[in-house]
Amino acid sequence: MLGVAGVIAAAVIILILEVPYLIKKKLRKETWVFSFILLLAIGMGIAVSLQVNIPNPRTGLTIIYKPFYELLNKWLE
Repeated sequence: MLGVAGVIAAAVIILILEVPYLIKKKLRKETWVFSFILLLAIGMGIAVSLQVNIPNPRTGLTIIYKPFYELLNKWLE
């Protein structure tokens, strides 16, 4: 639980430092994108601190591109 509190505390500090500037400059789209990415990061940080098994994105890419690799390798031999 201490890890979750740390992630949330870090997120609050980031919000306090970054959001006022974005609002002051009237960067609405950037504020939405920033908020979305920060929300994803908070979710991932909490999942890691709770030791949830998070799959590696490279595994998915390997599954997608392996048939193409094998086909090209077969053609080039």
